[in-house]
Amino acid sequence: MTLIPQELLNTIPDLYETEETPDPICHIKLFLPSTKWTWYVTEISKEDHNLCFGYVIGLESEFGYISLEELESLQGSLGISVERDESFMPTPFSKIKC
Repeated sequence: MTLIPQELLNTIPDLYETEETPDPICHIKLFLPSTKWTWYVTEISKEDHNLCFGYVIGLESEFGYISLEELESLQGSLGISVERDESFMPTPFSKIKC
């Protein structure tokens, strides 16, 4: 399973590229149906296309590192996997912050 298709990978900034940006763009929204877990990707490692940085809503809401490999292996209580919100458009973090 590929959570982020190749054509979208090329549009996401490399890791640390936006760390000085006060209102980074969230490029991708991933979520685990039937839970409140949501991941907004702001940067991705251009080297391995696995390690991402973004805003995570789960037990806490905070910025942190995200492994796409780990997300691809997750399953919710109903056996449903992490999905990408295909209708999500790149959005400034200030419009998402809960």
